[in-house]
Amino acid sequence: MYTRPMIKNILKSRWVRYAIPFILFSCVLGIRVGAIGKEGCVMNLDIKSTAFVDGELIPKKYTCDGADVSPQLSWTQPPEGTKSMVLICDDPDAPMGTWVHWVLYGLSPDTLELSENIPDDKEVLSGAKHGINDFRRYGYGGPCPPGGTHRYFFKLYAVDTEVDLNPGATKGEVLGTIKGHVLAEGRLMGRYSR
Repeated sequence: MYTRPMIKNILKSRWVRYAIPFILFSCVLGIRVGAIGKEGCVMNLDIKSTAFVDGELIPKKYTCDGADVSPQLSWTQPPEGTKSMVLICDDPDAPMGTWVHWVLYGLSPDTLELSENIPDDKEVLSGAKHGINDFRRYGYGGPCPPGGTHRYFFKLYAVDTEVDLNPGATKGEVLGTIKGHVLAEGRLMGRYSR
């Protein structure tokens, strides 16, 4: 058992004076440090699309006013220890609260790209599963705002566990399952206006 004087000596030690700032600075840079914990220091994944640039307009093809197909997406290599990937697309500007457009989980960590027009099947890409979006269907449902300009966030998570859910899970169920297991995450935002 540590006594109060022992704890004071530990806190005054050179190792503690240098280690704590290093760990905190590592988090700022996006370097995952195990001592902080899975949710405390998370790496960044760089996610992008050939369909649109981050912060710019999403072309009509990928919306309910066009073919309503999912856009191409690609991302950087997830960190070591990743067992599966999760992708969620939602619109926080919807009038009734955040509207979920796409829930996809169980992606292999070897997957670094989704081609355009992923089928709306319950299972795709050799084992990945589609959840239910707020249109009450499987797969991708593109931007379809009632008016004005809305933001659409494509959020990607690298997790250290298999997402053991059947097809048809909701965004909330998926996020609940991966809580405490996120190693890295990335975000791509596009806008659409009607």
